[in-house]
Amino acid sequence: MDWIQKHARGGLLCLLIAVPSWLLGQRFPVIGGPVFGIVAGMAMTLFLKDKSGLQSGITLVSKKVLQYAVVLLGFGMDLNVVLETGRQSLPIIVSTITTSLVIAYVLHRVMRVPGNVAALVGVGSSICGGSAIAATAPVIDAEDDDVAQAISVIFFYNMLAALLFPALGGILGFSQTSGEAFGIFAGTAVNDTSSVTAAAATWDSLYGLGSATLDKAVTVKLTRTLAIIPITLVLALRRARTAEVRTGASFRLRQVFPMFILYFVAASVITTAALHMGMDAAVFTPFKVLSKFFIALAMSAVGLNTNIVHLIKTGGKPLAMGFACWVGITAVTLGMQHVLGIW
Repeated sequence: MDWIQKHARGGLLCLLIAVPSWLLGQRFPVIGGPVFGIVAGMAMTLFLKDKSGLQSGITLVSKKVLQYAVVLLGFGMDLNVVLETGRQSLPIIVSTITTSLVIAYVLHRVMRVPGNVAALVGVGSSICGGSAIAATAPVIDAEDDDVAQAISVIFFYNMLAALLFPALGGILGFSQTSGEAFGIFAGTAVNDTSSVTAAAATWDSLYGLGSATLDKAVTVKLTRTLAIIPITLVLALRRARTAEVRTGASFRLRQVFPMFILYFVAASVITTAALHMGMDAAVFTPFKVLSKFFIALAMSAVGLNTNIVHLIKTGGKPLAMGFACWVGITAVTLGMQHVLGIW
C-alpha cells in the first residue's frame, strides 16, 4: 500500500500525458506518440513548481517502463523471417551500424559531446530509433535529459527521411517495378519504424506496388532491431569495466547484465515458436501495440524530468552528430547496395 501511495500520483500524471500523446501519434504516425509525449511532458513541467510528491512515480515510469517496452517489443519478432531476410541485408546492416557508432564515438571525442548522449544518438541512428534508445538508456544509466536530447535528434532526422527519401530514391533510379531496392534502403537508412513505414508506403503509393516495398522495409527494420542485444551487452560490460577501474571493485557480470534484454530474447523465441506451430500472428499484435504505448508513457515521464532550457542550449552538438550519423548511414547503405548488385 505504501508503494502505491508513493508512486501513484506521479504515475497517474505520466498516464494522463501519455494517452492523448499516443492518440495523436496514431493520427500523425510520422511524428509518433513518444515525441508528442516527451514534448507534452517538457511543457507540463514548466508549470509544476513542486514535483516532490510526484517525482518517485515519474522516475519509476521513466526507468522501468522503458524496460517493459523493450521486452514486449520481442513479441513482434519472428526470428525465422528475420534470419531469412538477414542473409541479404545483414552485410548492409552491420556496415551501417558500425558506421554510425564510429561516427558517434569520433564526434564524442572531437566535439566533446557527453558520452551518454553520444551513445544514445549512435544507437538510435543505427538500430531502431526510440526502441534502441529505450533499451540502451537503462544499461548506461543515462539521465532523462540525455534521453530527451537523443530522442529530439532522432525525431528531427526521422521527419526529414520520411519526407525526402522517396524523392531521393527516384533521383537515384531505384527500380519502380520492384520494392526490393527502396525497401532495403528505407529499412537500413531510416532509424525509426514509423518513418520507415511512411517512406516505404509512399514509394508503394507512387509506383503502385501494393505493399511490396513496405513488407521488405519493415522486415529489414526488424532484423536491425536484433542488434539491440549485442550492443546493450557490450555497453553494459564497458560500463562495468570503467567502474572497476575507477573504484577498484571486482567485476561481476550478474551485476551489470541487462536482464530485460534476456526477456526480450525469450519473447522473440516464444513468438517464433508459436508462429511456427501455426498460431495466428494477430495474437501478438496487442503486445506490440502495448510496447509502443509504454515507450510513449516512458517518454512522457522523461519529458517531465527534462529541463527544456538546458536542452535547447546544449542541442547544437548532438544535432550535428545526428546529421553526421544520418549522412554516413545513407552513404554506406547506398554504397553497399551498389556493391551487392541490389541497386
